[in-house]
Amino acid sequence: MAVTVDPITLRRVCSEFATGVAIIATEHVGGGVCGLTANAFSSVSLEPPLVLVCLDRSAGTHGCVRTHGRFCASFLAAGQRELALRFAERRDDKFDGVPYTLGTTGSPVVNGSIGHVECEVHDELEGGDHTIFLARVVAAAAVGGEPLVFFRGEYTTAVPGT
Repeated sequence: MAVTVDPITLRRVCSEFATGVAIIATEHVGGGVCGLTANAFSSVSLEPPLVLVCLDRSAGTHGCVRTHGRFCASFLAAGQRELALRFAERRDDKFDGVPYTLGTTGSPVVNGSIGHVECEVHDELEGGDHTIFLARVVAAAAVGGEPLVFFRGEYTTAVPGT
């Protein structure tokens, strides 16, 4: 039985699933760094250490991750809402004025994030208009703090009713 759900309904229903917010960043194809906001990120396995991230194929960062084969996922803190909004835009100057350090893989780690994982792409899977990057974690650190959360299409620090 093939049932098709329209995109608007799917988006509304999936917005009921609260997620963390990450900046996925790597080296830019032409030099410098690039990144985007993502909430389609998940741990997959502890042995071996694997995560996945889903990136829109039309995003500039998609090509950078594919070309360089590595990225850093910086998990945003509650006070980093403006960064989430900035990196969700399609623009070339996302990192201008944004403090970061280069991690062991050469990918940017966003300062002030509550944790991050540095990854090397292990496999790519087609996922509609996105690519699912399955990646091996090669470095990780957590400093703790309150997370930024995406729920019902909004950035927040707490899910209503909790």
